[in-house]
Amino acid sequence: MNWKSLVFTVLLLLAGVAVLFVVALRGPAPPAHRVYVNGSVLVMDEAGTVAQALSTRGERIDEVGSTEKIMASVNQDTEVVDLHGRTLLPGFIDAHGHFPGSGLRVMSTDLNSPPIGDKQAMADVFAAISARAEVTDHGEWVTGFGYDDTLLVEKRHPTRAELDAISTDHPIALLHVSGHMLVANSAALEIVGIDASTPDPQGGVIGRRNGSREPNGLLEENARMTLLDQMQSTSVFDAYRLFKFAADEYSSMGVTTAQSGGVGPALVSGLYWFSRLGVVPQRLVLFPWERDYGKDLLNGDYDPAAYTTDRVYMGPVKLVADGSIQGYTGYLSEPYFKPYHGDEDYRGYPSIAREELFEQVAALHKAGYQLAIHGNGDASIEDILDAFEAAQASYPRQDPRMILIHGQMAREDQVARMASLGVTPSFFTAHTWYWGDRHRDIFMGPQRAQNISPSRWAQQYGVRFSSHLDTPVTPMQPLQAVWSMVYRQTVGGDVLGPDQRIDLMSALRAVTIDAAWQVFQDDNRGSLEPGKLADLVVLSGDLLRDPLAMRALQVDLTVIGGAIIYERR
Repeated sequence: MNWKSLVFTVLLLLAGVAVLFVVALRGPAPPAHRVYVNGSVLVMDEAGTVAQALSTRGERIDEVGSTEKIMASVNQDTEVVDLHGRTLLPGFIDAHGHFPGSGLRVMSTDLNSPPIGDKQAMADVFAAISARAEVTDHGEWVTGFGYDDTLLVEKRHPTRAELDAISTDHPIALLHVSGHMLVANSAALEIVGIDASTPDPQGGVIGRRNGSREPNGLLEENARMTLLDQMQSTSVFDAYRLFKFAADEYSSMGVTTAQSGGVGPALVSGLYWFSRLGVVPQRLVLFPWERDYGKDLLNGDYDPAAYTTDRVYMGPVKLVADGSIQGYTGYLSEPYFKPYHGDEDYRGYPSIAREELFEQVAALHKAGYQLAIHGNGDASIEDILDAFEAAQASYPRQDPRMILIHGQMAREDQVARMASLGVTPSFFTAHTWYWGDRHRDIFMGPQRAQNISPSRWAQQYGVRFSSHLDTPVTPMQPLQAVWSMVYRQTVGGDVLGPDQRIDLMSALRAVTIDAAWQVFQDDNRGSLEPGKLADLVVLSGDLLRDPLAMRALQVDLTVIGGAIIYERR
């Protein structure tokens, strides 16, 4: 996501209501001493310790052990939380997502199909967008997000003509569930100057009407970027609601560290100030876009320290090397299982040409940056590994810890290469639930689909990894990510790749300590060890007793820096 238009909103917000926010939204302070006793405390340390109780003093963890041991430190000023057998574990760490993207619900229309939403046909999509247009001021943007062409009964994308039939007064744009493409009406295309004479950009495709160069409204990958910048303008009030909605949602799901993967200067500024003002209580890890910061990353004008606080960390620089498998834009070494538009040789395409990728990776690696590179298809992953290996050979660094984002179609030989290169993947394993049936039947076929998000291979080769949900692509539900790594069940009831399943504690590590390690933050969070930040989550039951039912568990408490930021009522 690119939120350039938020810069003006944030400036107005700071100028007009900063004092009010500081007074009204200042976060809660941690108590001097609090203990949690009589529970199942998953420490997530190297030994896999399961304790009964934990003590915190201020914002730090003080001690872990038996209930008897921890109760011995209690005095009249101690707050005592009786867990009654519930599970206490480190707060969930969002290894890759697009915070505050889930807040789009306050200003855009949710077009998801089941199991996320309820849109099953084009008529449902158009009715929702028409309703939004009717209550939107003349000439203002009307947007929707999350439509999935493969789940709608028509099995296709909406068209420019269909959106024009809803309105030509409003610019309209509908974002695909993958986030890697959108459909726009004529008014929206006119704003960004896309017409029959516009060439396809490198790493992107402008959809065309049959037998014509006239755009049909579909914009893939890099072709969508300029329009994305335009469509995200918002009011001061909506900007606040967007950030607040996302922060509250993440709190209710036990997320104590949120991640925004791909941020420009405007969104960085917004996240920094909303964090400082207390609107966003989560710790934030931000991945700056290479395409937004460009030469500033190399000439010294980029200064991560300007936005670094005890709650905000400027992390690795992000590049996007290809698209999404479910959008047919992931770059594969072998063709898609069901041909795209009848082309039996179609393999997708790279978002960054191989030669350019080598140049960018080498320059950023030489400059000392950690890198986070999006790659879904195995051809794209090969390019990424080749580029990183060449950069490391020319400019060797100890433990550069390059993150491969998604790594969905990584082959076994590529996982082995990751081990030798020190590359760490962040798998989107919940694909097995949300898209597994379609990966098997449409995109990858039965054989390749078995090994999407290959967590077990990673374990076998000693490759440390995290897991993520790519929110708002899928809902922020950390236990869904864990459940998917353990069971790999699809919506249709199939087990997709039983040999890639991993054990519960390993899966929990992928959303706690290993996610922290991936961005060099494991010294202060990710496990319940003395001296670390008291970022905790209490679940409504005993996670170890019935792991299959873990998705039914709710978050009872979310604690950041020793302070309770969410309590289920």
